[in-house]
Amino acid sequence: MLARRMRRLLLPLAFVVPLGAWAETDPDSGLVIAEGWETVKSTCTACHSGALVTQNAGSRNRWEYLIRWMQETQGLWPLPPEMENTILDYLAKHYGPKEGARRAPLPPSMMPENPYKAAKQDSAG
Repeated sequence: MLARRMRRLLLPLAFVVPLGAWAETDPDSGLVIAEGWETVKSTCTACHSGALVTQNAGSRNRWEYLIRWMQETQGLWPLPPEMENTILDYLAKHYGPKEGARRAPLPPSMMPENPYKAAKQDSAG
């Protein structure tokens, strides 16, 4: 009887995430407050919201690619190397690749036949 009561009391605690597991975030940008976050906030949110950062994830190389893309196509100014390293270190650590967030694409051989393929060909001719 006591064991059942203890289980009933302790089971819900198993689903509670310890408060320390949640990183403190900036209420304005949503960015994790950690070393380098102010540099990321002042640089990145000059052009877009912090949500655009926090909803993405990637390796350091991926983030560097995105910085280059923004510099080449979106008007992002050249960043001093030290600032860029601070930004890349922060992003790779706090918004790095997510494991198991999405499966790899199915190979074409496993995909069902496209039901619209025949209709497209019929209407083209």
